[in-house]
Amino acid sequence: MRHPATRLRTRVPVLGLAVLAVTLLLPSVAAEGSSRDRYEWAALGDSYTAGLFIGDPRPALGSTARDGCDRTTGSYPDLVRRTLAARPPDRPVRLTDVSCDNATIANITRERQQPASPVQPPGGDPAGWPVVDPQIRRARLGERADVVTVGVGAIALPFGECLELTLAHIPCAAYFANPPEGVEGLAAKLARIRDEYGRMLDVIHRAAPHATVITVGYPAVLPERGSACGGGPTQLGPITPADIDWLREDALKAMNTIIRTEAAKRGDRYVDRYTSSVGHDVCAPEDTRWIEGICGDAEPFWPAAVPGGLPFDCAAIGKRATLLHPNAGEHANAAPLVERAVREALLER
Repeated sequence: MRHPATRLRTRVPVLGLAVLAVTLLLPSVAAEGSSRDRYEWAALGDSYTAGLFIGDPRPALGSTARDGCDRTTGSYPDLVRRTLAARPPDRPVRLTDVSCDNATIANITRERQQPASPVQPPGGDPAGWPVVDPQIRRARLGERADVVTVGVGAIALPFGECLELTLAHIPCAAYFANPPEGVEGLAAKLARIRDEYGRMLDVIHRAAPHATVITVGYPAVLPERGSACGGGPTQLGPITPADIDWLREDALKAMNTIIRTEAAKRGDRYVDRYTSSVGHDVCAPEDTRWIEGICGDAEPFWPAAVPGGLPFDCAAIGKRATLLHPNAGEHANAAPLVERAVREALLER
């Protein structure tokens, strides 16, 4: 498992994208027109799409098809797939889900990714998974694609760094407002994310010229008031209320604004996971919480050890190292929102 400074960034946790000619990037697929007997939906994204820590691994444990990306049967794409199968639009919908834990924006369109699942990795080493192609290539996007959903970007936000800085008694907001030489400040991060996200959408449109593109934002990971967080390993550890407020307003909400804005520029749809999840953040009571903390509830095959030597003992409190991820409640919340967007897009074709 990767160091929390990497993994936590996805959860709440990259480089200019060059637009490549689709004829060089993807195999050519002839359009079949309206006579096709099913719709094609591709789900792209990071761990907030893949469903890390909830449900059974997909593909199943022991399958030779496992790729280290940690997709699960509890993810919102899988929940939507089942609903569309039970109540299809005017024809069935086939889902191709290539989302992957720890994916960056660049991993969607142009960079290969090294998966790092700690669950039954090859040879017992999480670094032993084969490198996977960019997600638009894995999904085989082309003229037959009808709808593409994408949820990615927040890995670039400094959630993991803030935890480490707090443990070193360094205020996170002040550090990223005036970063030391060689460290990217938050303003620079957001500018880079904006540029990369827009370029990613352009590449997706070129790869799937007839598809409706649906962007998916991030849920309310953090409380609306930092003072509402009691701390501890099942929440945000020692991160201060002031830094929680900063992460919520200046990082997480800013990320969602970028996604919404870049989608609107291209006429793409945006799914708002945030509004409906307010009050179900990582600091909410356990029975209403939709985001698991540094330590949280997960199936026993997920590790309990927090990586990087950080001082959290999840096993001692009967928890697993969930590292600020949505639980089944949040994926159940996201599923009808995404389903509605997918269904409307398909029925408008």
